Amino acid sequence: MADPSQWLSGARPRTWPAAITPVLVGTGAAAALDAASLPRAGLALVVALALQVGVNYANDYSDGIRGTDTARVGPFRLTGSGAARPEAVRRAAFAAFGVAGVAGLVLVSISRSWWLLGVGAACVLAAWYYTGGRRPYGYAGLGEVSVFVFFGLVAVLGTTYTQAGRISGAAVGGAIGVGALACAILVANNLRDAPSDRAAGKLTLAVRLGDVATRRLYQGLLVTAAVAALAVVPRHPAGLAVLLATPAAVPPLRAVRGGATGAALIPVLRDTGRLELLYGLLLAVGLALS
Repeated sequence: MADPSQWLSGARPRTWPAAITPVLVGTGAAAALDAASLPRAGLALVVALALQVGVNYANDYSDGIRGTDTARVGPFRLTGSGAARPEAVRRAAFAAFGVAGVAGLVLVSISRSWWLLGVGAACVLAAWYYTGGRRPYGYAGLGEVSVFVFFGLVAVLGTTYTQAGRISGAAVGGAIGVGALACAILVANNLRDAPSDRAAGKLTLAVRLGDVATRRLYQGLLVTAAVAALAVVPRHPAGLAVLLATPAAVPPLRAVRGGATGAALIPVLRDTGRLELLYGLLLAVGLALS
């Protein structure tokens, strides 16, 4: 039976910045509209974190029962290692989705944005079918698209909308930047796992593009995030604070450009997550100050 530290490892805390950052940026954009609400931001954070933990457990379960994790380099896997029964990991995933659903229902009720219930349901389905079901779209190279949509556009714009009742150009720019960095985390993860994924028949985007193109994609996503942030500066000059995150981009960029493979890419995931969190914090503060 897995112990608490193994369950925490299975929840993959290094991916949590991808859930925290969009709430920060969405709240910053709401503040720029003089409509920020900390209680609603808190509920949005619970939704985002619960979905992130849920998708991590769901991936652990689905990849584990398919045998994809048998020879993988990277974070501890509950199912693949045999530390936890597959059914227990699946229940943990559903429990996390349940927490996200309850918090989302409360948030939708407070904001009276009932149409967002459909968006929430789509988020849960996307989280499960990333590696679950008979035809998981993550095995077809569509994971990055989903991450950009749900952990970028939906998470940021949804956070802003539930607080301000509308969205803004700053929210859109922030959503694009956050989505790009969330994608970069997944690209680094799939670059690391490409050899084992290829052997297991998991045709991620990294497997389809190949090593060189995947490394270029990673670099392009970081550039996209920078451009998206700078695009909001003309109307929100304090957004220039996001440039202070530039030094944090150097270590992961150096590793990816330098040809790091396997375990050497694990720090890239950590550093990209930290970059996204710092980027989001600085952009949120810049928008709020503007």
